[in-house]
Amino acid sequence: MKAFKIIFLFCFAITSVKLHAQNNIFLTEGKIEFEKKLNLYSQLDEQDEAWTDLMKKSRPKFKVSYFDLLFSKNKTIYQPGRENPDNLKLFDWNIAQENVVYAELDSSKSVSQKKVFEEVFLFEDSTRRIEWKITDETRMIAGFQCRRANAIIMDTVYVVAFYTDDILAPGGPESFNGLPGMILGVSLPHQHVSWFATKVAAVPVTASQLKAPAKGKKVTTKTVQEVLKDKLKYWGKEKQQNLEALML
Repeated sequence: MKAFKIIFLFCFAITSVKLHAQNNIFLTEGKIEFEKKLNLYSQLDEQDEAWTDLMKKSRPKFKVSYFDLLFSKNKTIYQPGRENPDNLKLFDWNIAQENVVYAELDSSKSVSQKKVFEEVFLFEDSTRRIEWKITDETRMIAGFQCRRANAIIMDTVYVVAFYTDDILAPGGPESFNGLPGMILGVSLPHQHVSWFATKVAAVPVTASQLKAPAKGKKVTTKTVQEVLKDKLKYWGKEKQQNLEALML
C-alpha cells in the first residue's frame, strides 16, 4: 500500500509539471486589439470655459477607438482597427486618431505616420527610451497576468503601464515600449486617456503586414510642433492637449 502511494504521488507530480509547462506558452507573434478610451468631459473641464457644460450635453463622456498591434519577434506595427460608429457623431480635432507606429525593437528603429488636421507627416526616429520603475502590483488583462510599471515621459507626463512577459516582444501601443514583455495596458491619468488590450490572438503575421509606413511628408518632431503651435495659438489649453497627443 505504501509503495502504491509513492508511485501515485510520483505520477501526480510528473503530470502537474507537464500541465504547468503546457500553460507557460510564450507568444512570439500575433495580433492584439487595443481599446483607446478618452474622457472628453475631463478634457473639457480642464479648459475652464463657459461653454463646456453645453458641449457636454452634445457628446458622450468617453470617446472609444480601436487599434490593432501586430507583432512578430521584435517587430511591431500599431495601426487603426475596427471603426466605432459612435465616433461618427463626434466633431473633434484629435490628431492621434489615425496614428500608425512601426518599430524594430532590437535595433531601436521607429517610423510613425501621423495625420495632423489635413496633412500627413512621417517621422523616422529611434524608439522612445523610457525609464520604467517596475512594481509588485499585478492585474489580469485580456487573459494575461500583467505587472505594473510607472514612468515619466516628456518631462511631465505620468504613465502607468501593465506588461506581460508571456508575450516576448517588448513593445506596446503607440510608442510605449522598453519593458521585459508586451505592454497590454497604458493609462495617462492627467491626460484622461488609456489603452487596454481587449483580446490577444496567436495568429501568423507575415512580413508584408509588418512594413513601415511610407506615406506622408518626412519631418522632424520639432518641425511639426512649430506648425501646430502656429495653428493652435488661439486654442488655449486644448493646444497643449493636442501637442501631447502628437508626441505620444
